[in-house]
Amino acid sequence: MHFPLAALTLFPLATHAINILSSNDDGWAELNIRTLYDALTAADHSVVISAPAENESGSGSNDATPTPLTSPCEFDSCPSGSPAVGHNATQPRFNYVNSYPATSMKYGLNNLSSTYFSGAPDLAVAGPNVGANLGLAVFFSGTAGATTYAANQGIPAIAFSGYTGSQIAWNVSSVPTYSTVYAQLATKLVDELVESGTPYLPTGVWLNVNFGAVSDDSCTSADDFSFVLSRIFTAIPLITADDVETCNSTRLPTELDVMLHSGCWASVSVGMAGDKLDANATVQGVVLEKLGGLLTCLD
Repeated sequence: MHFPLAALTLFPLATHAINILSSNDDGWAELNIRTLYDALTAADHSVVISAPAENESGSGSNDATPTPLTSPCEFDSCPSGSPAVGHNATQPRFNYVNSYPATSMKYGLNNLSSTYFSGAPDLAVAGPNVGANLGLAVFFSGTAGATTYAANQGIPAIAFSGYTGSQIAWNVSSVPTYSTVYAQLATKLVDELVESGTPYLPTGVWLNVNFGAVSDDSCTSADDFSFVLSRIFTAIPLITADDVETCNSTRLPTELDVMLHSGCWASVSVGMAGDKLDANATVQGVVLEKLGGLLTCLD
């Protein structure tokens, strides 16, 4: 699936192209990962998909050796009896792994990266997930599991999730607005991070990014959205250390605060891959500086 030429003009070329490994937990044939592939490649990045053969939502950081298919891949995207790993016959950059999201990311890093990138990718992304991944959900989210696996291997990594949508196949006749908007927003953040220069993120750090709702009459364009630096978990009074100081406060809003706020918002939380908890103020500050041109205050 590819955007019309007019849509591709929405994506200016990045400061420089980078190599990106893409995964998810909704499955390699789900629409959102393919739409993001188109958006990132339209922005001149080199992208390879390594994602589960089936929907593996809620599998967290589970990891298991891939096994041959005993039933068709999701949306009949590969037949029963297919090998444990494989690719689209006409697009070898679209790869499935019959296992968990973290395993899919692992396979991409250990096998596909050397083929397509001649080394490790510059960045790993997962999603956009169908549905938000807020707070405690990160412990169970396969999207977060794939992302934190990459970050634990020293690869800067971002998990993208979108509030709106449902599980639909890559070959729908018309791409829903939400899928296009979320792909554009993800690409916008990736390009901002790339423009900030290397290292893109501190070692062992991941970003948990959630996009608010898109409907037929509101938040229908990426330009409608604003990005806000946030926390994954609610701070505990007198126990949780201060966050980075921004927007005249040393306490960031939670992702849920951002999602519940009126308007079109995207939350950007800084997490540590080892425990999936919020990073400290110093690490948050690094990300704030890198994404400062993109971030705003929650009004």
